Amino acid sequence: MTDEPIGRRVARWRLRRRMTQQMLADRLGKSKSWVDKVERGVRALDRYSVLQEIAEVLRIHPTVLLGEERPQPEARPPAGVDRIRAALARYDVSRTPPAGEVQRHVEHAWLTYGYAHYAHLVRLLPDLLDAARSLRAELPEMPVQVYRITSSVLVKLGEADLGWLAADRAMTAAGDEPLLAGAAALSVGQALRALGRDRLALAVTLAAAPRDVPVGALHGTLLLQAALAAASSGDARRADGLIDRAAEIASRPRCDDDRHRTSFGPVAVELARVVAAVELGDAGAAVCRHERVNRHDGWRALPAEYRGAYLLDAARAYLQAGDLRGAGRTLVEADGVAPAEVRWRPVARTLVAEIARRHPAPAGVARLAASVGLMC
Repeated sequence: MTDEPIGRRVARWRLRRRMTQQMLADRLGKSKSWVDKVERGVRALDRYSVLQEIAEVLRIHPTVLLGEERPQPEARPPAGVDRIRAALARYDVSRTPPAGEVQRHVEHAWLTYGYAHYAHLVRLLPDLLDAARSLRAELPEMPVQVYRITSSVLVKLGEADLGWLAADRAMTAAGDEPLLAGAAALSVGQALRALGRDRLALAVTLAAAPRDVPVGALHGTLLLQAALAAASSGDARRADGLIDRAAEIASRPRCDDDRHRTSFGPVAVELARVVAAVELGDAGAAVCRHERVNRHDGWRALPAEYRGAYLLDAARAYLQAGDLRGAGRTLVEADGVAPAEVRWRPVARTLVAEIARRHPAPAGVARLAASVGLMC
């Protein structure tokens, strides 16, 4: 198979799909003569974007036409979301495990999330949800944390509706405890933003960050989430004001209390300025800020998940600015920092495909496009 000419593979798959050369040409927007030359090897398929278009029409993976093996399972979104859905649908408590044991599993889950090992986390979460639910009355903080992790992973995997459900469960578990409710509101805001409900996200996060409560990492992160929601709504003035408030909190001493896993600090504030500029369509400002902020001393101290997710937004900035090479370079960098961010997130896979289709595609992006397992 690997020695078979690519044109012959096109012809073979065209016949398997019961298509004539004219039918394939019409769907590609090409001439029948063009298809015939490709299949006979007279015309080379040396652009990945064209190869991908043909693969989409033939309903196969591009690597099949290249004669390579299909991507390994770890290059696709991890299975197991249905098990998480089932766990969220359960309300009974079968057993009550020791609190210390559950806490150790929760700490492990946070660490796993920080390293963006989503496949492992998806396998852990159903049992962890059952265990944490049983301890809700005794230790309300535990189910809040588990629901937050669950919501974040589901949003990453393109299951924002289910992520919102998990975040809402976190809010319910938090009860009247302001700090727990604030932490849960972070997850609600993220899920609502993923659903395109930016004004609702703004309202939720601002309500959880009133001016009269003690400020700290959680308060600052709520302000940043509110700012991004405002930016996505097109409200530049409000977004800037909220980020400025967060920057003031980040500049204060003793702002390193991060028991709610926010990664808040001066670097997070500067990253938020970049993402807000992207959301507002100000690509020039976003690129300029990005090229300064990733040289900051605190950049590498951020979790891999945080950096990988941010680099996807930075790649969007370069793409908006028309800098295809910069977009490709940043995307490849994101894949090196947190591969699951690029290989499993639908938003990232769309970005990979969009850059790969441009002419000419940046070096490394065509290879990445094949490895992420893009499917038609």
